[in-house]
Amino acid sequence: MKQKVPPPFEILEGRCAGPEVCPLSRVRAGSVVCIKQLSTAPEVTNRLRELGLCEEQRIKLLARQSSYICQVCNARLAISKRLADSIMVEPVAASLQGA
Repeated sequence: MKQKVPPPFEILEGRCAGPEVCPLSRVRAGSVVCIKQLSTAPEVTNRLRELGLCEEQRIKLLARQSSYICQVCNARLAISKRLADSIMVEPVAASLQGA
């Protein structure tokens, strides 16, 4: 049985194009996204989940400068670019961002 390989993501103006997933490091500051996959070592994945960065969680990327600042629930977390590269996200439609 052939394994389904996801198509490569495309970036337009600093954010994911279409419903495909891309790394958190590629989205524009101010964007609301849904975490789809944590591509990190098991111990890092567990720690991220403890902090609220888990699959299907909506987060807002507040800033992307020397570190990436995310709003998760009512907390702000700063993560490195390397870690942001390992968190695969999907854009949330504008109509669902306030939901």
